[in-house]
Amino acid sequence: MTTATKRAATGAMTGLALGDALGFPTEFNDVPSILAKTGPWRRMALPRPAIVTDDTQMTLALARGMRTAAERGPLAPLRLTRPVREEFVEWYRSPENNRAPGRTCMVACSLLARPDRDWRDASQVGSKGCGANMRVVPVGLVPGWTEEERAGAAQLQSALTHGHPTALAASDLTAHAVYLLARGAEVTGLVGLLRSYALDNRTRYHERWLGDLWQRTTADATPESYMARGWDECLAVLDRLSAALREPSPETDPCLTTGDGWIAEEALATALHCFLLFPEDPLTALRRAACTAGDSDSIACLTGAFAGAHLGADAWPRDWEGRIEYRDELLAFGTLWDA
Repeated sequence: MTTATKRAATGAMTGLALGDALGFPTEFNDVPSILAKTGPWRRMALPRPAIVTDDTQMTLALARGMRTAAERGPLAPLRLTRPVREEFVEWYRSPENNRAPGRTCMVACSLLARPDRDWRDASQVGSKGCGANMRVVPVGLVPGWTEEERAGAAQLQSALTHGHPTALAASDLTAHAVYLLARGAEVTGLVGLLRSYALDNRTRYHERWLGDLWQRTTADATPESYMARGWDECLAVLDRLSAALREPSPETDPCLTTGDGWIAEEALATALHCFLLFPEDPLTALRRAACTAGDSDSIACLTGAFAGAHLGADAWPRDWEGRIEYRDELLAFGTLWDA
């Protein structure tokens, strides 16, 4: 099945919003509290109405910025930065930005709102919060980009708010996972492919996209050591994921082995963990992700994106897909990139 035939972009955009809505009511709750509210996790119902969080809102902001950049000509760092920055600031100022947004995103966007400020001076270089990669899925879905363009765009959109090297690496790796799944990568080899990608890029600094961002930190003597610090943390959590999947335990909270997901590399790993426990059963994967002690909406958001990229638009029941908030815009981007 081709990417377009299975409509991987539509599946991923729908899945991320469904996961976000399913995990929204369970965020900040431990598993016993979640079970007391929802009953058995395998039968968890999508809330009515299916309201999403800042995860989906910022994903759409990034998608709008990417679309504007594409309309203006071939992809280039400045051509992408301007509209994405504008969309992030628009989100920051929106009255709909009332879904417990992350502090790093709010601080960075308040600084980005000053047009005279270099975006690198707004970047929160000490933060590797999952806000960096909860919104990066569109980068792995848009057709026609080279690997360098996907990596540069993924890291740039992270760096606008989260400038820690692990945030950049995790965003790049998340987008690459979505890209691989959309194109039919075998799920059994996915973690190995991601590990190889991390090793290949471990000391690669995308100066064309990031400029002198690395110099905003005091921890690194070179851009290569800056990036290696981020990729090494991603490689370490991929090792934990591989160990967890060797002895899968679907009834155990995945956060106990791959982390709570509040930070970028753990959000990626725990979302992959939930997806890879149930690669052909997307609703069970979403429910497992939403019934976690950590950042449930972000974990489930990424889990849904992976499942949707892998299985396509038909992965999601019409009853669920039909009542998700921002449905029309999510489907419009899916249709655009599936074409």
